Amino acid sequence: MVLTSVAKAELTLASFLTDQAIYNQWANQRLVDWLKTKPAELMDQVVPSSFPSVKETLVHIWDTQRFWLSILKQTPPLPSFRLSGFDGTLDAVFEGLTDNSVEMADYLQSLTAAEWQENVIFTSPWAEGIRSRLEFTQHCLYHSAYHRGQVVTIGRNVGLTDAPMTDYSFYFLMK
Repeated sequence: MVLTSVAKAELTLASFLTDQAIYNQWANQRLVDWLKTKPAELMDQVVPSSFPSVKETLVHIWDTQRFWLSILKQTPPLPSFRLSGFDGTLDAVFEGLTDNSVEMADYLQSLTAAEWQENVIFTSPWAEGIRSRLEFTQHCLYHSAYHRGQVVTIGRNVGLTDAPMTDYSFYFLMK
């Protein structure tokens, strides 16, 4: 096996996290594309997990990304689905998650080096704090990856055994 490397720009925390956001968009899209090929009733089938179904886990990923994007932008957050409930369709969840992932990646790509380093204020019903945009971005993207893994596990429990590869190494080796 011959290993090759591709010349790329200097790697910084900002460029790494921007790429992580693009990866998050790619991984969420792959997961949604896969789930769209499956019977819709399986998305609501209840199994023991942090969230009781594929659909509810996807809603949680989307809701949390929406929240963190508002923190990163320092804009008022939209009402939380967790607090207000979500009664939308499965297609609305698929579209909302993928659209939000694009919005996050686009926003993060627009930041300057100084904006990445800025401290932003985090306020929620359960905690408050001030951290850099870098740190909160990392948290948000890792959170989404964690729950994507749960979607695959829930899927296996309802009979979906052909989940797509969404590992970061697969993503960056393919691009």
